[in-house]
Amino acid sequence: MLVAAAVCPCPPLLVPDVAAGAAPELDAARAACTDALGLLAASRPDLLVVVGPAEQSGRGPHPEGTRGTFAGFGVDVAVRLGRESAADAGADTAAPLLPASLAVAAWLLERTGWSDAPVEGLGVGEPLEAERCVRTGAGLAARAERVALLVMGDASACRTLKAPGYLDERAAGFDAEAARALGTADIDALKALDAELAQELKVAGRAPWQVLAGAAEGAGLAGALLYDEAPYGVGYIVAAWS
Repeated sequence: MLVAAAVCPCPPLLVPDVAAGAAPELDAARAACTDALGLLAASRPDLLVVVGPAEQSGRGPHPEGTRGTFAGFGVDVAVRLGRESAADAGADTAAPLLPASLAVAAWLLERTGWSDAPVEGLGVGEPLEAERCVRTGAGLAARAERVALLVMGDASACRTLKAPGYLDERAAGFDAEAARALGTADIDALKALDAELAQELKVAGRAPWQVLAGAAEGAGLAGALLYDEAPYGVGYIVAAWS
């Protein structure tokens, strides 16, 4: 069953080498992610599953040891999801890479020295309907006696005129409800998030958050909101469930 979860944003800008001179602007978000991962480690999970949005090529499971890179963002930074096995060490370098959201998660885990449990990844499509997200989450929670989730995803990208999706007056309200639900572990509110509106607001976290809702059903977890800001006009939320 699910014993803990951390919710983190997934912009590659979290990686200082990618952000370059703007790196200090997300120091508070990085610190909040570190705190959330600390709570995951304290839960002593048997398995950690990282869930994040992915394009078609990155959807589905990603086993421990899968590699990722930020070369597409102009920096020579490579990451790996969890531990490297002997088979991984000799793996084909042309093998499929982690989607960007899971690469950011792998960077966060490496940064905090994660070694508390095996790690697996799951890339989910942003259009995935709520019912399937919930069923997927329930299946993840049944994977081991003590499962933890690291859930990656951004809120809207329409909070300001300079945001990637320009300004949409509906974005602030959507993000506020998402932050409230994530900060209070309100499973029903997460299930009820409007998928069509989320797509219009360029929300990258809706599907992963609904996977979390499905995994947390019956777990009785409490939530804490650790960060809720919109630098660059994009909503970034960090929360911890335990």
